[in-house]
Amino acid sequence: MPIFNYRAKNSQGKDITGTVDASTREAAVELLLDRELIILEVTAPPKGEIELANLPFFGRIKPKDVVILSRQLAVMISAQMPVVQSLNILKEQTTNAKLKAIVQDIADEVEGGAQLSASMAKYPKVFDDFFVSMVKTGETTGRLDKVLDYLADQKERDYQLRSKIKSMTIYPVFVFSMLVIVGVIVMIFIVPQLIAVILESGGELPWTTKLLIATSGLFVHWWWLMLLIVVGAVIGFKVYTSNEAGHKKWDEIKLRAPLLGKLYQRIYLVRFGRSLATLSDGGVPLPYALEVVSGVVGNLAYADLILETKKEVEDGNPLADVFLASEIVPPMMSQSLAVGEKSGKLGEVLGKVSDFYAKEVETMMSDLITLIEPAVIVLLGVGVAIMVAAVILPMYNLSASI
Repeated sequence: MPIFNYRAKNSQGKDITGTVDASTREAAVELLLDRELIILEVTAPPKGEIELANLPFFGRIKPKDVVILSRQLAVMISAQMPVVQSLNILKEQTTNAKLKAIVQDIADEVEGGAQLSASMAKYPKVFDDFFVSMVKTGETTGRLDKVLDYLADQKERDYQLRSKIKSMTIYPVFVFSMLVIVGVIVMIFIVPQLIAVILESGGELPWTTKLLIATSGLFVHWWWLMLLIVVGAVIGFKVYTSNEAGHKKWDEIKLRAPLLGKLYQRIYLVRFGRSLATLSDGGVPLPYALEVVSGVVGNLAYADLILETKKEVEDGNPLADVFLASEIVPPMMSQSLAVGEKSGKLGEVLGKVSDFYAKEVETMMSDLITLIEPAVIVLLGVGVAIMVAAVILPMYNLSASI
């Protein structure tokens, strides 16, 4: 979507400049009028000029950018700095072109009288429901500085957990990818030449050689069909999981998968525990906090469980009842919810349990990688053994018959 530059006066008569995302210049003018600005000038970038912020790669806002923005905004608000001034400073310090334009737009709206949470809600891909709800709570209770501190801590912990998981998966993914690439190259370019020599010798071929010939022929002559099957499977999976029923079924499968099921459970429970703890400490009412957390937990099976819990809480029932009866929630989490609710320290208890599960996630990831390394070596050894048996054995039989 194009970015238009504008110059206008706000309700206080002060000249302001900035940028606005809109499909056309007329749409940009309407957006500015909705903000109760007196428009002086709206200009589009020169034709042929490519804005980096409009390109998919350069315009992407990374989670790390939002983490840094949250922490810096929390520090400035805690120092009693006005919100508009804080946003203007952040705009100058932000290196991401798209995020800079968003911060500028939010600053202009807040200066024009809009609430910070309402302005952020316009950008759900950058500021999710959890983020907006926390900011709205801070504005309502007059504790915006403390809420932003909670929010910054939560975003940092979430980012650190994701970064650790990502770094731990790089090695196994790289090794597996290289095995696939090398295997395909061998089957297409090397094996056919060896097979040609073996076939010229005549005689009965062992089953390993027949298997190698069939596999190589499949890669050489039917590669397009294999590629079509892979692409079709990926598209079919995307279509199936794009609807709610398919997405929920896949989320349930992930939670019950061998080896990985418990890992997925811990990851989602860490997200649930930390989010609910942050909202609870920020003074958000429990039913509304549960509704927000259901949208950010990242798994439909858990989302339905949380929404069911919300209904129970609204009916006056204990928070932990639904969790205690669920098979996808470990007893420790359910019992911690009960203890936190009864003691009135729900945020504190959930924070400690979430930290415990976060350490479990790191341990489980390390154990999985430790298991993957010998498994890859065994797989590679079996593949090499079959290759050797398929190529060397016929040649040995040929030399023995001479």
